[in-house]
Amino acid sequence: MPSETRARRLANRIREELAELLQREVDDPRLKGVIVTDVEVDRELAYATIYVSVMGAEVQRDEILHALEGSRGFLRSQLAARIEIRSFPQLRFRWDLTPDRGARVDELLRYLRDEGGTSEEDG
Repeated sequence: MPSETRARRLANRIREELAELLQREVDDPRLKGVIVTDVEVDRELAYATIYVSVMGAEVQRDEILHALEGSRGFLRSQLAARIEIRSFPQLRFRWDLTPDRGARVDELLRYLRDEGGTSEEDG
C-alpha cells in the first residue's frame, strides 16, 4: 500500500497538470474559467477526487460537472501520459463549496459590522 506522502505528491501533481490541461487543451466552453481547488487521492491510488470551482458570475454547477464527466476519459488519458504511474487513478469530480461558504461568511460579517455601526450611532 502506498504511503500517504506518495498519495499527496500524486494529488499535487494531478492538480497542477489538470489545471494546465483545462486552461490550454480543453475546448469545451462550459469549462472555461474552471479552477481545480483540490485533489484527494485515496491510499490505494485507485481514485482521485477532484474539487473544482469557478470564480466570478453565478454558474451552472451541474452543467460544469456534466462537462467534466464527459471529458473524464480524455483528461485521464492526458494525465496518464504526463504522470508516470503504473495504473492511473479513476477521476471523480466534485464541486468545491469552500469559495461559496467564504463569500457567505464575508457577507454575514459585513452585515454584522454594518448593524453594529448603526446601533452605536443610535446609542
